[in-house]
Amino acid sequence: GVVSLISLAVLSYERYSTLTLCHKRSDDFRKALLAVGGSWIYSLVWTVPPLLGWSSYGVEGAGTSCSVRWSSESAESTSYIICLFIFCLAVPVMVMMYCYGRLLYAVKQVGKIHKNAARKREYHVLFMVITTVICYLVCWIPYGVIALLATFGKPGAVTPVTSVIPSILAKSSTVCNPIIYILMNKQVRHTL
Repeated sequence: GVVSLISLAVLSYERYSTLTLCHKRSDDFRKALLAVGGSWIYSLVWTVPPLLGWSSYGVEGAGTSCSVRWSSESAESTSYIICLFIFCLAVPVMVMMYCYGRLLYAVKQVGKIHKNAARKREYHVLFMVITTVICYLVCWIPYGVIALLATFGKPGAVTPVTSVIPSILAKSSTVCNPIIYILMNKQVRHTL
């Protein structure tokens, strides 16, 4: 799950940097390898600590999956959950919002120069960006809220049944971005 979150943030930066920043053209394979490798390394940095004693993993919700023990009341567990929430949910959301916001601004500036064609492209990009961010938030915010309620709320406030839907939504987030890309890319649609 963390890999998919970080990958979406990296993808937003990639879209932003490709369209708005002027860089020397580098080997696309190397850039993609760094992005994927960086996503996995960042994710490992945040998912290995429970195996080393900073918090722990356990059965989640209805007993169908494994996750961080959200309801543990130890100081180590609470500090890990706060760090996980900040660095694996809040920071990726902020990166996405910044990158997509800057991208929209750049597209709007081009639209002022080339009125008709650019305006059509601007609305297409705007719709794609808003859809991507909304899907990301719909998938992960309920899970984050339930996790924080389990951590800081009354014991038993989050029942196993209550946590199933946010967990499924979070796990489904990896499917959303490819679907959005396929539905909004004319070349892909025509090929299919």
